[in-house]
Amino acid sequence: MKLIFMEKAVEIAELLLPAFETPTGIPYAMFNARTGTARNWAWASGGCSILSEFGSLHLEFEYLSRITNRTIFSEKVARIREVLSSIEKPEGLYPNYLNPKTGKWGQKHVSVGALGDSFYEYLLKSWLLSNKQDDEAKRLYDEAIMAIEKHLLRFSQQSNLAYFVEMKGSRIEHKMDHLACFIGGLFALESMNEASLERKSNALRLGEQIGNTCHESYVRSAIGIGPESFRFTADAEAVAVSDREKYYIQRPEVIETWFYLWRATHNEKYREWCWSAAQAIEKYCRTKSGYSGIRNVYTTNVELDDVQQSFIFAETFKYLFLVFSDEGVLPLGKWVFNTEAHPIPIASAA
Repeated sequence: MKLIFMEKAVEIAELLLPAFETPTGIPYAMFNARTGTARNWAWASGGCSILSEFGSLHLEFEYLSRITNRTIFSEKVARIREVLSSIEKPEGLYPNYLNPKTGKWGQKHVSVGALGDSFYEYLLKSWLLSNKQDDEAKRLYDEAIMAIEKHLLRFSQQSNLAYFVEMKGSRIEHKMDHLACFIGGLFALESMNEASLERKSNALRLGEQIGNTCHESYVRSAIGIGPESFRFTADAEAVAVSDREKYYIQRPEVIETWFYLWRATHNEKYREWCWSAAQAIEKYCRTKSGYSGIRNVYTTNVELDDVQQSFIFAETFKYLFLVFSDEGVLPLGKWVFNTEAHPIPIASAA
């Protein structure tokens, strides 16, 4: 590793440390390095911290402690783990909002999509990054997934497509975010690392089911690219209903899942699906100056949003590249991808 990058990583991490100075150790969402002040989003359930944000620090902070021999970074994320491990979880589920001052849950909104997603990803990947030594991470992952499957997993009326609902208090919303499609790949990754044949088989089966559902959200659009969110009702299946959900902003999660499913199964259909998506992105998103998002995927007369997201390169294109690369390129037995698809070496494979 080039020393300059490690020094910059330490510099940034040290700047962020004051955000962890809360009564619980759960960090605030935003920190101003100039003023030294930290706060949460005003809209986040009465000033709560967000599960997918404070729950997606473990890989980076653990790795930084590993390469610097400074425990301060791993101690910060260990404290987050301690709070989440000890707190009572309603029906085993993790709501998306946690108050950093009181250590109590905010609004009872549970989702594997926006606000929750990468927390679950990091439980499994923390175990993998430790070369499967972090037993607590795997235990928390297993318990969380068991609760998610029990309470959130549904199958559509029309085609028996698997999907995960959102819970908002006692209300169930039969909607899946594009963001939530990552979980198919998470199950595929789990299947490649389970010792139990039964658990391996169950994880892969569910991963393939979710991968297929997300594929349906793509092929049911007019341009071969899926919407920001899609719903399951008596009248709709794997399609966006509201105009506010019909856009595409170059998100990677569907292609990410197909990448992991390709590595897990070597079923050519996952390469074919990726190639179809790549062609659609090239046809409809490419401009003279880069790639744009699309306001409505249900018409071929596309209206561009004139925004190129950083994650189209960090994730979407990277996963496409890896699907068509030899498996010796970033093998999953030696590398773990963080939630932005940046590879981190597994402890024993460093």
